[in-house]
Amino acid sequence: MDEGWTHHAKVRAREGDGLMEIVVDGLSTQAKVYKPLIYEFFRKAWRGSRPAWGEYAVEITMEYVGDPPWMDLDNLAKAILDAIKGYAFHDDAQVARLLVERRAGERERIMIAIRRLSPAEDWRIRPA
Repeated sequence: MDEGWTHHAKVRAREGDGLMEIVVDGLSTQAKVYKPLIYEFFRKAWRGSRPAWGEYAVEITMEYVGDPPWMDLDNLAKAILDAIKGYAFHDDAQVARLLVERRAGERERIMIAIRRLSPAEDWRIRPA
């Protein structure tokens, strides 16, 4: 299950086939907790690929057990995008597609999937 994952504290990540996956174990009702946690992971443990230019799709999924946590998903998305900026991509303005959802799960965690869009999906290079 942990094949190819890099771990540090509550965060683990891996990449392959054009996809970067990040998982943060546990939940907090304060979105601001995630920015330093993920940033510290990248600064101390991550040795993966360097950020690139182009457009990206980012999916953020919050899984909870019991009652859903009282947190604005837009604040969660902003904290996570700020934390991965400079590691997954250069600037969060490169995010062309963003999906943020909250759903019941088997354990409390945040899952992030980052995928570079193909040239056909990149609006800047589509024919007029």
